[in-house]
Amino acid sequence: MRDEPSAATPEELVEIAARRARLAAPVVAALSTRVKNALLNDIAQGVLDEADFILAANERDVEAAERARMPDPLLDRVILTRPRLAAIADGVREVAAFADPVGEVLRGSRRPNGLLIREVRVPLGVVGVIYESRPDVTIDAISLCLKAGNAIVLRGGADVQESNRALLEVVRRAIRPHGIPDGAIELIESTHPRATEHLLHLKEYVDVLIPRGSPALIRHVCGSSTLPTIETGTGNCHVFVERTARLEMAADIAFNAKVQRPGAVNSMETLLVDEPIAGEFLPPFAARMQAAGVELRGCERCRELCPSIRPATEEDWYTEYLDLILAVRVVAAIDEAITHISRYGTHLSEAIVTQDYFAARRFCERVDSAAVYVNASTRFTDGYELGLGAELGISTQKLHRRGPISLRALTTWKWIVQGDGQVRD
Repeated sequence: MRDEPSAATPEELVEIAARRARLAAPVVAALSTRVKNALLNDIAQGVLDEADFILAANERDVEAAERARMPDPLLDRVILTRPRLAAIADGVREVAAFADPVGEVLRGSRRPNGLLIREVRVPLGVVGVIYESRPDVTIDAISLCLKAGNAIVLRGGADVQESNRALLEVVRRAIRPHGIPDGAIELIESTHPRATEHLLHLKEYVDVLIPRGSPALIRHVCGSSTLPTIETGTGNCHVFVERTARLEMAADIAFNAKVQRPGAVNSMETLLVDEPIAGEFLPPFAARMQAAGVELRGCERCRELCPSIRPATEEDWYTEYLDLILAVRVVAAIDEAITHISRYGTHLSEAIVTQDYFAARRFCERVDSAAVYVNASTRFTDGYELGLGAELGISTQKLHRRGPISLRALTTWKWIVQGDGQVRD
């Protein structure tokens, strides 16, 4: 039986869920690697076996989003399909196959007084995840937190509430035979804003919060929470086509970075083109993008070369469109490109296309982002693509984690000191 009061306030519902998670956390932390891997594989199989149940719930979310006229790139984040469920299941199995980080000895030494010192990786405890859309995040978060030995409190968005309920039911069915309490995975079902606000301050129950969603959500959580947060970044990402670039390669990289999945946080939002090649590169590339349905907004030089490009405003250089819209600017040289990125970028993913070793090195050294690419699309900033498995977003902060928030990012450390009667002088 669950113990929610019949007329609980949003704050009471959150506190009940967080308290259950805190009580369950020591049980999860003590799980063996064998048990964690077994329950993760059972979750993966459950997602496949219960596909009809999950997709029926997701269809209700999709219909509601369509009635609300959600833009297509954002609607894509709500939709689940059988291939996407199969990919989710594969991701859970991949997490199960990764080495267990819990208990890893990071360093050890013996002091002159005989004390044996070890730094050991341990779970964070209770992880709160506040997110919008993306029901796949529900399973990614659960699998990563369980493998890292954490209990989890999920606060999903109203736009995927039906999907999240179904996914949680499937997960709980899978883990109960392993003796895991339901409190190990809590979903806050209240959509009232007070529920989120209360979660931001439950220091006695929750150890860390991870927001994932719109810039407004991330700013609010990180700016208002009295809990430690791991900030997932917004993605105003750039591709700079440098004067020595192979133009066909540059066009393919930039096209992929924008069009392959425009609603992704690591998609390109601004294209920077070196002046010496702008006349040769931009007209055919602009035609290719416009044929793909991309709206281009450019500087004056861009519009001289391609009159069909709309004029860009100052706001365009700051904007994360998450849509088939691209800002384009011609720059005098690499330093102007780096200055532009420093001013307008969000420190998530930036790319240079070049055949000049020294230009590539200068770009990598001076661009301060979580991921910097040479001759590759920004779309690779992803836990799976970087060989880290599932992730809970891309962190653009420098503590406690930068880049994909993957398995090891959901652990911390403690010092274990073993002695034989030593006392300090």
